[in-house]
Amino acid sequence: MVRFKNRWILAEFIPVVHGSAQLGKRAAQANIDGKTIWAALKQSVLDNFGDTGWGAVGLSLTGESSVVPRNLKLIFFLLLVKYFSPTTNLCIIRVARDHHNMAWAAVTLLTAIEGVRYIPNVIHLSGTIKHAQLAAISHNREVIARYRALAKSPVAYQDGFDSFLETSELEIEAMQD
Repeated sequence: MVRFKNRWILAEFIPVVHGSAQLGKRAAQANIDGKTIWAALKQSVLDNFGDTGWGAVGLSLTGESSVVPRNLKLIFFLLLVKYFSPTTNLCIIRVARDHHNMAWAAVTLLTAIEGVRYIPNVIHLSGTIKHAQLAAISHNREVIARYRALAKSPVAYQDGFDSFLETSELEIEAMQD
């Protein structure tokens, strides 16, 4: 059996409103999810690296399987968005180890998703899902602390972000390879 080695890209999509990045704010007209990010990444690879680039990265990002002669089973992992949080705009993307540089470049070269401008920020690159999960949980805490600082709320103030942190931590930890 062949083991496929992956890389996990942890990226944040910072909305741009009126020409400036809005840290701690959500784009009002945007309603993005994992599927729209996947489509934008696919288009970014096609625009910047052509069909050859998408052929390489696309085959590293799918969950399709096919049977070939002599009962050899090949599994191709295409670009896959494993997690997306609309609150923090945090995304975990799985890509094959051989093509992670091209996928990283495609994320970095993204300018808009569904017509809304974003600044992509690759936060972490990991060889295992566990380390990507730990980095995502840590980054979620930093983003929530940034939200609270912008709101100028006292440290002991109880808000909805506490429950968000708990649920997002459970969702992130529940992800499996």
